[in-house]
Amino acid sequence: MISKGWIMPAFGTPLANPQPLIAVSDADLEDLRARLRATRWPTPWPLDGWQAGADTGELRRLVEYWATEYDWRAHEAEVNGLPSHIADVDGTPVHYLRFDGEHPDALPIVLTHGWPSSFLELTTLARRLATPSQHGGDAADAFTVIVPSLPGYTFSPQRPSLPPALQTHEIWHRLMHEKLGFDRYAAHGGDLGAGVTSRLAEAYPDSVTGIHLLAVAAPTEYDPASLTQEEKTYLDEVAAWNSEEGGYQHQQSTRPLTLAHALSDSPSGLLAWIVEKYRAWSDNDGDLQTRFTDDFILTQASLYWFTGTISTSFRPYYEYARGLTRRVEKVKVPTAVAVFPADLTRPPRSWAERTYNVARYTRMPRGGHFAAHEEPGLLARDITDFFNTLR
Repeated sequence: MISKGWIMPAFGTPLANPQPLIAVSDADLEDLRARLRATRWPTPWPLDGWQAGADTGELRRLVEYWATEYDWRAHEAEVNGLPSHIADVDGTPVHYLRFDGEHPDALPIVLTHGWPSSFLELTTLARRLATPSQHGGDAADAFTVIVPSLPGYTFSPQRPSLPPALQTHEIWHRLMHEKLGFDRYAAHGGDLGAGVTSRLAEAYPDSVTGIHLLAVAAPTEYDPASLTQEEKTYLDEVAAWNSEEGGYQHQQSTRPLTLAHALSDSPSGLLAWIVEKYRAWSDNDGDLQTRFTDDFILTQASLYWFTGTISTSFRPYYEYARGLTRRVEKVKVPTAVAVFPADLTRPPRSWAERTYNVARYTRMPRGGHFAAHEEPGLLARDITDFFNTLR
């Protein structure tokens, strides 16, 4: 069980609590602030801004705020106020949020986050889907929304064996079908969550009504001669992105524990590792604060820090690279793909159709990799319009 100065409730605990989801001790809070104040900064290079990684000036500003003015206790109370639960799925503790739909016929949907994210990124989207009438929509379009934390992320401990006895998509199905009693349900995901969602639909097509994705799995095989010019351009863009931006993924896939030692010891190092991704992967015109408040970024970093899970958050990369994660071959359930212009990749419809039964394909006018936080209205509308054809 993960332990770093906070308390995890027992299995089955609903959480508007008496028992809080997280209770960081004063000693651990002061330890964080002391480490931040004692940051040993690297020798600067003759470069400006974000050319070679995290900008030192911006990072110094965030670290100073984190150490002095950032109010963890206020955000801790907000996290504890969320509709959290802990389920036992074959001995694996799974933390999840549940937002009940405002309509009696609300369609169940599971939303899966990615890296370097958490359940927190999906809360605004979840509320829009559960209570559409509060956001200018129709109550009949409501979903009952389940937002689990991936194994090894924040309040879901990592699975005890490697390879794991149960893959994440199998845990999700048992959570939705056996624990929560949903015979049929929908699913959405981006980043790592898109892979989990795809495997879920492929493995359990009788239970999954349809899926909505922000990223797609590449086909397991294809004839290069069959590629369209649009697909060739896309693959060239993917290769260029991997060369320029993919270093983090290679490290997390090959030598994650070397990195984990550094980031588990230095909160400023942890912040640098994730904040550079929030800036590079969002639709912000070079200004992170146009999309994310300091408090949002620092709450995400604090959740990783206090739960000690930056190390275990790397496991999906390592497991996939080692062939321990099931590959997506063919998804037959109806699939919607939403492509945001500042996301990491922007697959054309024909590329997605090589692996999925694509029933809806939407090119969004704005937004990036963290669409649920950047553009929750656009994303909620696309999810709703798609699943209204399947209800």
